[in-house]
Amino acid sequence: MDSHIKDVIQQIEKEFEVRVLYACESGSRAWGFPSKDSDYDVRFIYIHKKDWYLSIDQNRDVIEIPSHDSLSIPIDPLLDVSGWELTKALKLFRKSNPPLLEWLQSHLVYYHAFSTIEKMRTLEKNIISPLSIAYHYLNMARGNYRDYLLGDNVKIKKYFYVLRPVLAAKWVQKYQTVPPMEFEILVNTLIPESPLKQEILHLLQRKKAGEELKLEARIQSINEYLDTEIKQLENYVKTIKQEQIDCTAQLNTIFRETLDEVWS
Repeated sequence: MDSHIKDVIQQIEKEFEVRVLYACESGSRAWGFPSKDSDYDVRFIYIHKKDWYLSIDQNRDVIEIPSHDSLSIPIDPLLDVSGWELTKALKLFRKSNPPLLEWLQSHLVYYHAFSTIEKMRTLEKNIISPLSIAYHYLNMARGNYRDYLLGDNVKIKKYFYVLRPVLAAKWVQKYQTVPPMEFEILVNTLIPESPLKQEILHLLQRKKAGEELKLEARIQSINEYLDTEIKQLENYVKTIKQEQIDCTAQLNTIFRETLDEVWS
């Protein structure tokens, strides 16, 4: 699949007249709990030619495959590809956008060219907002908990839709940094050895084995843990003081330097 993904990236560059700077996995494969038929959720950052930015009529700044009809090569049905144009990505980076920060954390990188991503990573510690990141994961956890885990019977995979954002928010609380994408790192770092931890790791193995859609009685110990941690996190975010350095000038420099590096 890696080879096919690189072929798709090359075709995107050709047909959209852009250059891809970075492409990574952003879904369950990057989180460390893919099932046998999980999609490949490829996310990328790209840049247009200089003239595109000098036009008074700029077009949409997102490329999505396979929903976009213009790509001429066949696309694997398990492949979901979506990219953000660089200025869009930098604006979101300035706001501590958690999905973008996750892309930069991904350990599954399919393509990487030019120096833009390294320059963004050097600014990350100055630009991240613990408040924005913690709120993102807390809201995700609350919504998914309400939607998926309050019934008498639940699907195995739904636990991870709540466990992962809860642990990611706890990571922010403890370390004040962007949480790692890998679920097992979060579990092993934040949950001490206990029956609860063993229950979660056992659930993880079952998901990987393909039992993720099985409907069964909810696991009360996990539900109690999540309920407690969500309440604790709700109190935590109220204590965060928002302190963020304005890095707009540095981000403008990254954009201009990328234009020159890519299209000189």
